[in-house]
Amino acid sequence: MIHSYNMQKYENSVNFLLTIDLIKNVQVQAIIGPTTSAEAVYMVQLGNRTQVPIISFSATSPSVSLSQNPYFIRTTLRDSSQVNAIAAIIKTFGWRQAVPIYEDTEYGNGVIPYLVDALQDINTRVPYRSVFPSSASDDRIEQELYKLKTMQTRVFILHMDPSPLALRIFYKAKMNGMMSEGYSWIITDGLGDYLSSFNSSVIDTMQGVIGVRPYVPESKELSSFRVRWEKRFSIENPDVEGKFLDIFGLWAYDTVWALASAVENLQSLNPQFLKGKVALNASDVAKLGVSLIGPELLQEISNFKIEGISGEFHLVERQLQFNNYQILNVVGSGAREIGIWTPSDGIIKDISLVGTTKSTYMKSEKDNLRPIIWPGDTMVIPKGWDISTNEKKLRVGVPVKEGFTEFVKITRNSSSDPPYVTGYCIDVFKAAVDMLDYSVYYEFVPYENNEGAAAGSYNELVDQVNLQNFDVVVGDVTITANRSQFVDFTLPYAEGGVQMVVLAKPDSTKDTWIFVRPLEWKLWVTIVAYLIIIGGVIWILEHRVNREFRGGPHPAYQWGTMLSFSFSTLVFAQKERVLSSFSRIVMGVWLIVVLIVTQSYTANLTSMLTIRRLEPTYTDVRELIKYHNVGFQKGSFVEGKLKEWGFEEANLKSYNSPDEFDEAFSIEESKGGIVAAFEELPYIELLMARFCEKYMTVGDIDQNDGLAFVFPKGSPLGPDISRKILSVREDGKNKKIKQAWFGGKTTCPDKNSLSPSSSLKMDSFYVLFAITGGIVALVMGVFSAVFLWETQDIWLYGNDPFWEKPGKLLEKFYEEDTGHLITYFEHNPAHNVDAGKEQDNVVDAGREEDNAVDARLNGPNNGIEAIIVDGNPTATR
Repeated sequence: MIHSYNMQKYENSVNFLLTIDLIKNVQVQAIIGPTTSAEAVYMVQLGNRTQVPIISFSATSPSVSLSQNPYFIRTTLRDSSQVNAIAAIIKTFGWRQAVPIYEDTEYGNGVIPYLVDALQDINTRVPYRSVFPSSASDDRIEQELYKLKTMQTRVFILHMDPSPLALRIFYKAKMNGMMSEGYSWIITDGLGDYLSSFNSSVIDTMQGVIGVRPYVPESKELSSFRVRWEKRFSIENPDVEGKFLDIFGLWAYDTVWALASAVENLQSLNPQFLKGKVALNASDVAKLGVSLIGPELLQEISNFKIEGISGEFHLVERQLQFNNYQILNVVGSGAREIGIWTPSDGIIKDISLVGTTKSTYMKSEKDNLRPIIWPGDTMVIPKGWDISTNEKKLRVGVPVKEGFTEFVKITRNSSSDPPYVTGYCIDVFKAAVDMLDYSVYYEFVPYENNEGAAAGSYNELVDQVNLQNFDVVVGDVTITANRSQFVDFTLPYAEGGVQMVVLAKPDSTKDTWIFVRPLEWKLWVTIVAYLIIIGGVIWILEHRVNREFRGGPHPAYQWGTMLSFSFSTLVFAQKERVLSSFSRIVMGVWLIVVLIVTQSYTANLTSMLTIRRLEPTYTDVRELIKYHNVGFQKGSFVEGKLKEWGFEEANLKSYNSPDEFDEAFSIEESKGGIVAAFEELPYIELLMARFCEKYMTVGDIDQNDGLAFVFPKGSPLGPDISRKILSVREDGKNKKIKQAWFGGKTTCPDKNSLSPSSSLKMDSFYVLFAITGGIVALVMGVFSAVFLWETQDIWLYGNDPFWEKPGKLLEKFYEEDTGHLITYFEHNPAHNVDAGKEQDNVVDAGREEDNAVDARLNGPNNGIEAIIVDGNPTATR
């Protein structure tokens, strides 16, 4: 049996008493209700004590915990389940800040922690929370809206039920110009569920609002139920104009079906209460007892699942599982669907796309939404923030610098005049701002004291943004990990890093061996190897036909001849003449190589002797830490870095300008001078350009992220400026700005670079030596083939044993080929004048050796026909 009571017309305390009466006198076994989260707080306590399931289809606040109330069943969605859908909308449009607006009630406060967490997960900041009391007056509403209007944030999330307070807020927002272009309003399902029930005057104040509500799929059962419900509602409420069935009505219907089905599934039904022993003066609550079937009924309904009119009605651990949300846009006379949000697919255009690959339909989340009409009747997406309307410009803090004014320079005609700020950093900032799609108004404010000097260090300047004294800091500020904990940096517009600068002195330590430095060691080794190879090849090709390469009786003479010939080719002073055509080919190629290498060596050696080479006075930071003074630019973060490295504070000396930098090096250490300075790369460029021959950098660069602009944490302007800095760098504007401010100041010969006088590398001559080696190998191959052809009577047709043939070939190789020798003189006209003398020398040599016994000179040209050695003809014509 179902007992129906209308609890909405009673206060919470009365409803509590009615619940006690139902359990005590009617002995109900389950209660469907309460309708609000505030009622649920009280009623679930009775359910826990009496083991009577308390089922609510509308108590959405997460503050009513299921874990702490084992007999509470929520057949509605928790408010916290929609926060991810709202966060997805905000992430889609790249909004970096959002302000929640809510009522100071159990319903209003319950979802805010979950909403803030969801926004933080997408790096969206909540700079302010706007809380309204339930009884807020119109003046109170206007005051709060004016406060919101003076902030930069233009994204508001309204979480309220359809109460007069929410409607008045929208009315006042429109009256104060907060429903115009540039603003974005998002409503939660508390109002989103009722958009269809609002009259035209309310809808008119909400034009352009984005809302979410649980997605209910259309079905025949739902359509049939709506027709029946509207008909019955009209009969029972003839004076009520609106006939609206919200999602809670659908869940209420499904809840009744679920409870009825659970009761039918119970095997035994014993709707009795077990009374305990209580005192005579005990309260009514203590006398209620416990339901005997409550645990069974709770177990039956806790994981219930049916296909209801609201869609899949599925309870898991006493909580309705309902994941999809409909995204709405208030346009014209009502709201229209612009998309669906699901946990698995995020934002999609249509429910039919659930489970499909996103790349198959849209490339970005924005494309997954249908066209949106924003407040102000525009399709221009709000950027999510704006300069506040309190008539104040952005306060842009700039450092006050005594030196290095190329970066930031502040000038005044008089102390009462406003500052005129210029410099490389300033122009980069202006260029980035000018490229924005919207206007930003700002004013430069020097960070100075009453005397016009710097009011503090760069760390203190950056901290002014965190303290909200400046909206932005523009200057030569370096990105550091410590600073980024409190502020946001843009992308860097200049490279970063710290390096040591020391005095340079002439390098005399390497002059002793300067003659070997023009060529690298690999090239030296290659040249020596080729000299030996070429000498060996020429000896092989010449020693049979050229007496100058046969040497004395000892092999050492032949080695000496071979090496002296090859090494003398380096200066083209070889005294031996080559007679073989093969040798001439090899020597021709080799002399070309020698000419190229020697000319290159001479040119590079000349360059090394004429260019002044410098070396640093100190090379290792470790030798400076304990006993030497070092410098840094005043106010820079480098001071803290030096202390981290181990430098004593007494050894740290600051300077403000390049002149003070140079002066510090010229003073003795005992009088406060320095032997090294640690500076950032942008300043080193200027210092090295000004003092080209005096200083040099040494050691590794301690890398950092470079120079950037400073914004408050979560500032929506920061990411936009970062993107424009990339554009400034990519389109060449940054280079032009740098050229305008630094000009030729950053161009200086690199005293560390040896490029004009560095050792010649083997890579430069690799092809040359490869070609030479190939030609030599080819010549040797042809020579070997000819020799084997001439000696085939030994190795091919000879009768000697196989193992004796190599020895015979070697003996033949060492023999003098006098026939080729004479043929050479005979066929070389250039030597015909001395031919007779050379022939006589040959004959005389034969006689001296007592090997030639006869010589007969005959022929048409009186040429040599034969030489008889040991009675055998050895050469004929």
